[in-house]
Amino acid sequence: MAETAQGAATQEEKEYSEAQIAVHWKEEEYYPPPEEMAKQANAGDKAILERFAPERFPDCFNDYAEMLTWDKPWDTVLDASDPPFFKWWVGGRLNACTNCVDRHLESRGDRNALIWVPELEDDETQEITYADLHRRVNEFAALLRDFCKVEPQDRVTFHLPMVPELPVSMLACARLGVIHSEVFGGFSGTACGQRMADAKSSILVTMDSYYRSGKLIDHKAKADEAIEAARKDGIEVDKVLVWRRIPGEYHSESEMVQGRDFFIDELLGDYRGQDVEPESMAAEDTLFLMYTSGTTGRPKGAQHTIGGYLAYVTGTSKYYQDIHPDDVYWCFADIGWITGHSYIVYGPLALGTTSVMYEGLPTYPDAGRPWRIAEKLGVDIFHTAPTTIRMLRKVGPDEPEKYDYHFKTMTTVGEPIEPDVWRWYYKVVGKERAAITDTWWMTETGGFLGSTLPGLQPMKPGSCGPACLGIQLVILDEDGNEIPKGTGKAGRICVRNPWPGRMLTVWGQDDRFIDTYYAKYSDQNSKEWGDWPFMCGDGAVQADDGYFRILGRIDDVINVAGHRLGTKELESAAIEVDEIAEAAAVPVVDETRGKIVEMYVSVKPGHEASDEVAQKVSQQIVKDIGAIARPKNVWVVPDMPKTRSGKIMRRVIAGISNFADVGDTSTLANPEVVDEIREQVQSAKREKGEVPQDLSAKEKEEIATYGESSE
Repeated sequence: MAETAQGAATQEEKEYSEAQIAVHWKEEEYYPPPEEMAKQANAGDKAILERFAPERFPDCFNDYAEMLTWDKPWDTVLDASDPPFFKWWVGGRLNACTNCVDRHLESRGDRNALIWVPELEDDETQEITYADLHRRVNEFAALLRDFCKVEPQDRVTFHLPMVPELPVSMLACARLGVIHSEVFGGFSGTACGQRMADAKSSILVTMDSYYRSGKLIDHKAKADEAIEAARKDGIEVDKVLVWRRIPGEYHSESEMVQGRDFFIDELLGDYRGQDVEPESMAAEDTLFLMYTSGTTGRPKGAQHTIGGYLAYVTGTSKYYQDIHPDDVYWCFADIGWITGHSYIVYGPLALGTTSVMYEGLPTYPDAGRPWRIAEKLGVDIFHTAPTTIRMLRKVGPDEPEKYDYHFKTMTTVGEPIEPDVWRWYYKVVGKERAAITDTWWMTETGGFLGSTLPGLQPMKPGSCGPACLGIQLVILDEDGNEIPKGTGKAGRICVRNPWPGRMLTVWGQDDRFIDTYYAKYSDQNSKEWGDWPFMCGDGAVQADDGYFRILGRIDDVINVAGHRLGTKELESAAIEVDEIAEAAAVPVVDETRGKIVEMYVSVKPGHEASDEVAQKVSQQIVKDIGAIARPKNVWVVPDMPKTRSGKIMRRVIAGISNFADVGDTSTLANPEVVDEIREQVQSAKREKGEVPQDLSAKEKEEIATYGESSE
């Protein structure tokens, strides 16, 4: 197999290379579900596969809807009359907060809904019962309704870290029928403000500070940046509501602005003990917006509905994570991303279980921290990303053996997990007693699309498994032809049928929704749902057994430790620096985080390359997007390698950064610059000890074709 891609490679040649990688990957052995786990599994009977067979679509998903409490039953299971804007359980009415809180009060009011673990190990863990959660949600809902004057389907933006006030705020909005939009706490104020402007949200809920690496971080300062960014886009923020991390204390350098900024704990005194009648909402009304990075610079607001989304995450939580009401369940993710929305808050709480939240870093103060938490709280189900698993294996490979805990299932999410890492997760973390649920899905899908049922189907390292219940997955080639399983040939993985968890549209951008997810393969003149396959944006290959192996994104998004960063956003931020003429972001393979970002920039005429310019670029990216996007290196180069039409050849600089073959440079207008850049970058990286580990065939192929889809 050739390990490099040619600059003039055709689409067919690139697909052939992907297919060759798939052929050379060893098919791993099966691991059967642990007997003890299988005996008590929610999905332990093969009859469930028949209930969700394609011929029973769409009624099969009523299994999920019937897990919820409805104010009014639905008239129509699926309204597919206006594809691709599919609506589920039309005519039905319900409230998401009622389903996650109120309906558990009689039977489970004194049981924990949430357990919040602060980063500082000596600080007190908070146990919040369903009765406590009900009280707190009602009081904040009363404040939003009466003080902020919100109405159903208004938008409220949160910029909150991993604190219990975040799910309280989400559920308060859900109770009122208000649309919430949480911006990941690690993002900058500017990024938050841009998302507020897109949502036309005039209320910001934030926090003064939070702990990270043992230090109290000033968070409220980002609110001022957010307000200014929103103002530039035409939105005035009326109110900033501030939760305090330490009760009664304020830890921020940002001054509270009279008439605009308010401490929530002070306002709540007027709403103590109040009950707010939950709004009965239409199933197709919007529950929340979740902004995801895109390749065009402007983030996309995934618009998720109340009935379809809530039913789907409840059903998949029950069957794929095997959540029972008496379990203690810990999803080691951030609620600022879709995983936290679906599988920390809405899915687990709808099932009446105990959901654990942790504030800080996995390795603070040491790599034994997760396992101490699991032992102390009696965690039954553990859910985290391969990035975290790799980190914990690297810095504390023997730590799990020191603690007495027992997981029955362990979920992995966010990116494919390497077989070797999978085996450590299974043998050391799971002690060979837990089933691994290796999930594949994305922000736009709401919940899992591919995985094994943990009590029923065998696991296979490196593969997420078959399609989830009711999901009809297909791999299509460039021309829309189905690629049969077992051929070893890769293509674009798509979903043939609508499903309840899928977002309704991109907020305010229906055309973009169609262009991004449907235009390539759909018959846009058809009214039949089967003519509208949803393109997920990932490459994949399917084995003879029907299990899927996900190859990764086909667009220009860099996945850093589970955080998807749009390259266009990164490059746009860099170009805001006065001295910068051009910018290109490339992914660099990193042992712990999977990928890291490096930036290449060239300066405008009359300016000199310098460390100061590089520092400005890094600072601007942090300001516009957040610290998670901080580049590992910023290379100020004399010129970018370009095609004759002036397009930057990103695969060339990606190859240089990763010490990989840069491929054919004969199509470049300035091929002489390649050796100059290589000498500059690779010499500096060798001096700093940043020569990457040996790359896998898959990684080499990703680098060799990087950026070509957008070129």
